[in-house]
Amino acid sequence: MTAQVTLKSGEKVRINDHVYCSPPWSVRDGTPYSIARIMEFLPPEGAGKGKGKGKEIYTRVRLAWYYRPSDVSDRPVADSRLLLAAIYSEICDINQLRSRCHVLHRDKITDLAGWKKRPDRFYFNRLFDPYIKKEFDVIQATDVRNLPDNIRQVLISRYEYVVAEKDVVPDLTDTLRLCATCSEWCANPDTVGCDRCKNFFHMSCVQPPLLAKPSRGYGWTCAPCSKRHEEEVDKHDVRHPTPITKPKSNAPAPRGRGRPRKDRSLAEKEENVDIKYFKMWPFRYFGQYTVAEDTLDPDDLIFPRSATRVGPKYQATVPTTVDVPSPSDPEQRGGDYTVEVLSAINTLTDEEITEMEAWKVVLSRTQEKLHSVDWLTEALRRFSQAHLLNRGWSTVDMSVIPTRPEKWKKGETRHTDREWTADEVTAFEDGIFLYGAELRAVHDEIGTRSMAEVVRFYGHWKNSRLKEENAQIRATRLKAKDEGKDEVPSATAVVTDQFSDDEGSVMPGVSRHNNSCGACRTRESEIWWRAPKGLVTDILCDTCGTNWRKYADLNFRTVREDAAPSSKKGSDKREGTPLNGPSAKRVKTSTSASVNATPPPNAPTAPQLRCLACQKNGPVGKVLRCNQCQFRVHAASCGVHVDKSVIDSWMCDICQNEETLESSMHTDCLLCPRRKSKKKAQFPNADSFLRASKPTEGQGWAHVLCAVFTPEISFSDVSQLRLVEGISTIPKQRWASRCTLCGETSGAVIRCSDCVREYHSSCAWRKGHHFGFEIQPVRHPRRDGIITTFKGETGNMVPIVCCQEHENSRRELYDVCETDETGETALQVYCRIYKQAPVTQAHALLRKARRLDQTLNISTDNTTSVDVSAEPALQCDMCSTQYSPAFHPSEHYSGRWRCHKCHFEHRHGVGAGHSPDDSLSPLDDTMDG
Repeated sequence: MTAQVTLKSGEKVRINDHVYCSPPWSVRDGTPYSIARIMEFLPPEGAGKGKGKGKEIYTRVRLAWYYRPSDVSDRPVADSRLLLAAIYSEICDINQLRSRCHVLHRDKITDLAGWKKRPDRFYFNRLFDPYIKKEFDVIQATDVRNLPDNIRQVLISRYEYVVAEKDVVPDLTDTLRLCATCSEWCANPDTVGCDRCKNFFHMSCVQPPLLAKPSRGYGWTCAPCSKRHEEEVDKHDVRHPTPITKPKSNAPAPRGRGRPRKDRSLAEKEENVDIKYFKMWPFRYFGQYTVAEDTLDPDDLIFPRSATRVGPKYQATVPTTVDVPSPSDPEQRGGDYTVEVLSAINTLTDEEITEMEAWKVVLSRTQEKLHSVDWLTEALRRFSQAHLLNRGWSTVDMSVIPTRPEKWKKGETRHTDREWTADEVTAFEDGIFLYGAELRAVHDEIGTRSMAEVVRFYGHWKNSRLKEENAQIRATRLKAKDEGKDEVPSATAVVTDQFSDDEGSVMPGVSRHNNSCGACRTRESEIWWRAPKGLVTDILCDTCGTNWRKYADLNFRTVREDAAPSSKKGSDKREGTPLNGPSAKRVKTSTSASVNATPPPNAPTAPQLRCLACQKNGPVGKVLRCNQCQFRVHAASCGVHVDKSVIDSWMCDICQNEETLESSMHTDCLLCPRRKSKKKAQFPNADSFLRASKPTEGQGWAHVLCAVFTPEISFSDVSQLRLVEGISTIPKQRWASRCTLCGETSGAVIRCSDCVREYHSSCAWRKGHHFGFEIQPVRHPRRDGIITTFKGETGNMVPIVCCQEHENSRRELYDVCETDETGETALQVYCRIYKQAPVTQAHALLRKARRLDQTLNISTDNTTSVDVSAEPALQCDMCSTQYSPAFHPSEHYSGRWRCHKCHFEHRHGVGAGHSPDDSLSPLDDTMDG
């Protein structure tokens, strides 16, 4: 009798049924359900088998997982019913099973469109292997024909499907190939086919034998066909037949089987189709790296395989040493000198061990250290050293030196990690939320800890979470006992309360007037579900909540009435339009380790937002969304530094200016052409990167793109890309040139890096021209300017703008949002090095005045001025003031200075409030006389 289990939803499931599986909401944190196949039911861990059939107690289940395409790739997939099979199993708690679903291979579904319209229906046609991170095609075993009869019959009798590479599938589904020489079966690896006679040969059967197959793109012909072709060429009788093509017809294509039938009998027959399983798996690998005869062995591995990395291509060929003198008296490894003694406790007597344990307790007053593995390991090592050196136990001290020397290392290492700060713990937990157990990415997120420290802290952090969960379970049991329930509550009742999905994901007490669905914006729903992070609101209606949990899709799709009858009559019109939901990845947890030594599936990721600058997805926090206009951009590419607590309420500069009114309400870019329109001025479109604007020194606005790619522009603070300076220094001819894209003569143009075309930066961005940064190598670093290093390349970083026609350019450009190993974008690096205004040399008003002098061509007669911040003790020789934007050296006396006002009054001979004679000091009168 087949084992049967009743789920919490009331459905009965058996072995080989497909189910939804998910931990409680607090653990999965908004990720959709996982889909798996039940392989077997298992009793509690450590318990024996039950007596008698039907009396077994099952608390665990072995599941064969399916992946969603978004779990293994960032490619967007519109079909939410498509899955990827996997040869991966895991043991989970039986209470994680939610409800039943149906998964079939694509070839076994007659009406795919009708299948996808029915609820809880999925299909697959490919398999993902977590070992080698590669996808394979899945075909029915009955479609494999290019095999000997004995091998084919064994393959069909055991397995329902065959897994192979995409290039191998046509060879497997071809007719049986026999060698034209020996009449034996031609296996694909050692077979070559003639392009003329279409016969197949073993590579060893042809004369002379072939050592390798022809390269890709080249053909091969057998000897008789080659000789026949040479004779035809010599006779000049070669006439290639004219290909016969059918005349084109305007008639519609044949409808084939006609419209798909909608009867329920066909669908139910497909749902209950019999699938063959061998050792609990319906498929096995039979591809490029499979030996066909190995299929006969029932113990042969079914997992996909890849090419072996053995040979000179992957291993270094080390030549033998010739005439190399050997070192005198080499140090023998493994001896007493080279071995580092970690512990010698096994050599102690019982009395010595008792005495040592007494001393170990007094080494630390904190109980946490006495139970710390790292602390105990170091304490035992120091006790062992004291014993080997015949020193007393009192010489061991663990509070003085936190480091210890190690053999074969130059410096000392800490025996325990230093305490983690609150900021580091917060960064660690944020990394776990974003990347799951991918500790390499978590290490990059923290930035201040080594990889070994991150791994060790992850173990302690995970144990602390398990401690909290166990404490909650014990508290629940004690509460149930106090309320008068059974003294020992059943395991099913406890786990049911813990894993109740409705308690964690249903939102109680939601008012329809103040809330709306985060996907479809409706305000009417019988049940409200918690929404994943990243949506407009934190709730979903019943339909969108079901679509998200089951199909990982927030696009509303209707369900066939005959498939899922609804309690409502009629159709209710939904408000608003559906939005695309975040492509969050699912999470799978288990109560015990997997029996198969298979790597775990990909960890969950946070909801993603698409940046309008690079059109790539990124997690919330790195990609920000304006709370008012919904503008989305990488924070590092817009000069934004936002605290994690206010990410959801962040507003772009233009929206923020509507409240603060610090800059002009006319937000047109000063570097772009002024559009002549009678309409009221509108803000930049929030669906374009040109929405990113920064205020200028004159309280105007400029696009971040225009300011960065205009060479004369600089920023007062490059960390925030504000304020924009230097617009007046742009040459006049750049303002008067006509843009080749919009035809306007106003606005500052830039030139294409590969041709002579000139256009506005905003026009080039709208037309899809290429924007990026190039690292140009330098020969003389001191003479060729400032150099920088980005992603391993060193040289001058130059902004590049290329037309669309230059797609084949050999330039290697870094995108605006492309980051290096430190997480800094290319735009940040360029602005930090080349776009910072000299704020330490002069005040903002003085810098603006000097640029105005340059624009008006006012000569300064090469006189030099000194900033007041550099020499605070300077004093004017004429008016004795110590406050001036700049001090100028005296023309007649060295070491004496004049303030900015006296300097120009003396030069022009007319002062404000006194005569030219009064403006000169007595010493100056003597020199002038």
